[in-house]
Amino acid sequence: MKILVDADACPVKEIIVRQAKSLGIPVTMLIDTSHVLDDGYSTVIIVDKGRDSADIRLVNLIEPGDLVVTQDFGVAAMSLSRGATALNQNGMVYGEDNMDRLLFERALGQKIRRAGGKAGKNRKRTKEDDESFARQLEKMIRRTGKSEEQFNHGSNL
Repeated sequence: MKILVDADACPVKEIIVRQAKSLGIPVTMLIDTSHVLDDGYSTVIIVDKGRDSADIRLVNLIEPGDLVVTQDFGVAAMSLSRGATALNQNGMVYGEDNMDRLLFERALGQKIRRAGGKAGKNRKRTKEDDESFARQLEKMIRRTGKSEEQFNHGSNL
């Protein structure tokens, strides 16, 4: 298992690295050339600034059992289809039960924006969002291969 992160606008990179490092789980962060990232732990892959470049590269790296962190519903859907689990930056787990609705809402929002309207608003990130993400990340890591004992003792595999 590895953690793949759509890292350009990801507000939880530090949380991911902290948890993954304590367990010896490899992390790959994908960014485009307009960003700089060096956390001292992750493998960083820099792609060109083209539309969806990081997304396409990330999806091509996915193997069954991986964990993908993304806010992009399309990337999440492709991750699930490749046998990975997917999580957003607020701790929402993507799955069969919510993917169709999320993709529909994305398409609807794009249609509204193309017509000149506004679709939803972004609220300010809170400490509770970070805590929710950290809890869900811990659960996802446990579910995807680390035993309770390994998790509690921070043992590397």
